[in-house]
Amino acid sequence: MRRIGVVATAAAIGLALTACSGGGDGSGDGGGGGDGGTDVEVFTWWAAGSELTGLEALEAVFAEQHPDFTFVNGAVAGGAGSAAKDLLQTRMQAGDPPDTFQAHAGAELTDYISAGQIEDISDLYTEFGLTDAFPQDLLDLLTVDGAIYSVPSNIHRSNVVWANPTVLEAAGIDPSAVPADIDAWIADLEAVQATGVTALSVATTWTQVNLLETVLMADLGPEAYIGLWNGETDWAGAEVTGALEHFETLMSFTNTDRDGLDWPEATQMVIDGTAAYNVMGDWAVAAFEEQGVERGPGFVDFPVPGSDGQFGFLADSFTLPVGAPNPDGATAWLETVGSLEGQVAFNQAKGSIPARTDADPADFSEYQQTAIESYANDAIVPSLAHGAAAPIAWSTAISDATSKYTTGGSDLATYQEELAAAAG
Repeated sequence: MRRIGVVATAAAIGLALTACSGGGDGSGDGGGGGDGGTDVEVFTWWAAGSELTGLEALEAVFAEQHPDFTFVNGAVAGGAGSAAKDLLQTRMQAGDPPDTFQAHAGAELTDYISAGQIEDISDLYTEFGLTDAFPQDLLDLLTVDGAIYSVPSNIHRSNVVWANPTVLEAAGIDPSAVPADIDAWIADLEAVQATGVTALSVATTWTQVNLLETVLMADLGPEAYIGLWNGETDWAGAEVTGALEHFETLMSFTNTDRDGLDWPEATQMVIDGTAAYNVMGDWAVAAFEEQGVERGPGFVDFPVPGSDGQFGFLADSFTLPVGAPNPDGATAWLETVGSLEGQVAFNQAKGSIPARTDADPADFSEYQQTAIESYANDAIVPSLAHGAAAPIAWSTAISDATSKYTTGGSDLATYQEELAAAAG
């Protein structure tokens, strides 16, 4: 895998993968859980759609592999985990950690490591054979000051356009022709808008930040995009201004009810033909497949125009919190998360791809096979909206500035000023 610049980013911002957990009630009758009982609370934000389906598939493997433990679903609903993260922070500060918790790979959980709130689980990598199952480049990204703190369950791609070919054809657009760049895509969006159909569906703030990051990837290229996170690219510079102008134009094609929706509703607009395009991570593929919509005649997908050759990297992972009520149960969950059986079951359901290299691509859908190939060959760049690029405080500041801008609370110049200020 060609990890252009990501290792440099890790050095610059303390890139780390961590996980989320759930707190067992500690009242079990002994069994395999030792002092923590049998209950294992798994704290996630996978509460609906393909995410919940994937969690349920992983739970089934856990039950097979570790029948002495009882899975307790600690899921908290909320797009991209905003509600879950707030509750998790409260619990961690109160000394009430869950047994294990989900979190995005990358800089998002640097604070938990710095605060000593999650355990070094490097020894488990040896015990579970993960040092051989995961590629070295991924192991490098997981390592912080010589230690590993989480087990990734999957790999996702953030910079994907999903489109309805019937809507495109009605606008005179060839569904098989991928626009070369953002400007060419805007021309197609204008053609769709002229038919009276929503050209580009988005939802609440985090999906708008996801769109923003892909525009930055497309307009800046991998090196300059990564420079936004390691200080080598000026947020106040002309390149960023141009990308923000493109973002402004793209937002003008979106649905007016966007802030009241989450990603499944925005993706459903494409499935239903009430929108032509949607930019979303590749967990969206499961939404099409679950409804029997076939790739090709029912939907097409391609990298955000201009970002071809870049893989917007994010991953979900799980940790062992310091003071977990049931550390034995949490360790058992981590073993399942990293196992071949667990990763195949989870990723088949969720639409992502395994972090392990020994999974058979033939076990996955047509789209997932293309993602596996892309991940092996493209420049890997960290996702902003999904925790890989920036620590929580920084990404929150970007989200706040984006929400303010897209709801009419600031102009483009002020928006860029606020993004630059967030970078410090």
